[in-house]
Amino acid sequence: MKSTAIGFDLSEEAASSTAPDFNRLAGIYRWMEWLTFGPFLQRCRCAFLSHFVQRRRALILGDGDGRFTARLLRVNTAIAVDAVDASHAMLRQLASRSSASRIRTHMADARTFVQPHNNYDLIATHFFLDCLTGDEVRSLAARLRNHASPHAVWAVSEFAIPSNFYGSIFARPLVAALYLAFGLLTRLEVRALPNHHRALSQSGWSLVHEQKRLGGLLVSELWQIV
Repeated sequence: MKSTAIGFDLSEEAASSTAPDFNRLAGIYRWMEWLTFGPFLQRCRCAFLSHFVQRRRALILGDGDGRFTARLLRVNTAIAVDAVDASHAMLRQLASRSSASRIRTHMADARTFVQPHNNYDLIATHFFLDCLTGDEVRSLAARLRNHASPHAVWAVSEFAIPSNFYGSIFARPLVAALYLAFGLLTRLEVRALPNHHRALSQSGWSLVHEQKRLGGLLVSELWQIV
């Protein structure tokens, strides 16, 4: 069944027995995020918003409760968005924030979702790639390259472990604790950050902009097709 504006794609392909279940966190995710990282995750998501005002078709994977999507629709009144998430509760949160007819929501596992267009000039994955393995990121990046316009940009927000003393004594234990917590709460099976830099580079993407926060624990990046 095809999705409609602010509707849900409920095809069998969308269901995955191994996808984490974020439904129970949908109503409290924003407050969990604020209590642990304050405003910094949202600042990472929105770091490059000014670069997106001329974009016309966006694919947003795993935006959770939709705060980035809502901001994007406000700053760019012409963009059309396909928003993909495996959690119906998260998509309802997104829809409550973004009621514009320019957005279509798809309840699907991004690893198997078939993109409805091949001319996306904006792709966004904010704190989403860390739910995948390195091989899954590589496969996704290669597939998305085939559905992107030649001048597309890919906005990535992620956790990172700096290769210094701070990374060893603070960032690494914190990331491990986050994986443990989300494993218990959502059945997330991944337990380590994928090397998304290597995966995207090997799939034909090039890093063009980067911002770091909290000593390098959080990164905001823009990638383009090589």
